[in-house]
Amino acid sequence: MEARLRQALARAEEVARLLADPETSRQPAQLRQLGREHARLESIRQTHDRLSRLEGDLGQARELVADLDPELSQLARHDVERLRPEIERLERQLADLLVPPDPLDDRDVIVEIRAGTGGDEAALFAADLVRMYTRFCERRGWRVEMLALSEGALGGLKEAIFAARGPKAYGTLRYESGVHRVQRVPETEAQGRIHTSAATVAVLPEAEDVDVKIEDKELRIDVFRSSGPGGQSVNTTDSAVRITHLPTGLVVQCQDQKSQLQNKIKALEILRSRLLDRMIAEQEAERARSRRAQVGTGDRSAKVRTYNFPQNRVTDHRIGYTAHDLSDVLDGHIDELIGALRLAGERERLSA
Repeated sequence: MEARLRQALARAEEVARLLADPETSRQPAQLRQLGREHARLESIRQTHDRLSRLEGDLGQARELVADLDPELSQLARHDVERLRPEIERLERQLADLLVPPDPLDDRDVIVEIRAGTGGDEAALFAADLVRMYTRFCERRGWRVEMLALSEGALGGLKEAIFAARGPKAYGTLRYESGVHRVQRVPETEAQGRIHTSAATVAVLPEAEDVDVKIEDKELRIDVFRSSGPGGQSVNTTDSAVRITHLPTGLVVQCQDQKSQLQNKIKALEILRSRLLDRMIAEQEAERARSRRAQVGTGDRSAKVRTYNFPQNRVTDHRIGYTAHDLSDVLDGHIDELIGALRLAGERERLSA
């Protein structure tokens, strides 16, 4: 840990110099990257400084314990008892901060949720998941922006794509990708039988211009008339946009914005993130070939979690996590679950 600490403190000085360089201010992408790195390194520096001060105070208090003055000795013993747990807490905090970060963890995130097997019940479950994640994001003070929405029957959703913007958004939600399964009795089930339905969740880091270069010649852009429940520009103008990335065959379609230009901007935003996610998935697949990945994001078809209504149970199959507070979970209280997944992911990354 000492070696990592020295490297982090040296890098903090270097980043501070780069941020003060006028040339950096003329490169917005580098400025954003350095700003995020500076915030992380500053936390390390401040924690280390406080730890050093308290260790110095503890050393002095231990010396005074042996003082001949009984009152002074008693005060010193109280200081030792007070300082020791605080130092242990800061040592743990510093160790966590020194875990090598994933450079994508600080990114904003794009979440794509789609109804899977189960018909209308799957669409209703997809709507439940959208509500769960948006409430979680809002509680953390993140800004949520809906990018695309396709409604289903009975108030369900065929597909929803939204962006969440806030500190460490991608790093927080990255392990939510996969197949989420629900077991419950649908409202339309007359016999009271439990049905199993599914929805898929894909969590993508929001791409920046420096991550993915897209040439105009690589794109085929089609415009068509929006369809939906009505409203301005819907069913009246060719404002919907479909973009096909010819080298990969990826297709993105947006029709929820009021103008063709707005739909094109949103579609390109989603396309860049999908291309970046494709690169990450290839890296994860290579990693999984060399060793068994526990919570890796490489296999999007894997069943990751079950929401069982009759037993009021949520189970994450990757880490064996089970909780019996389903209603709270679906209301967005998933901090403990996400924390357990992040811890498992960090341990896995450190063992690589």
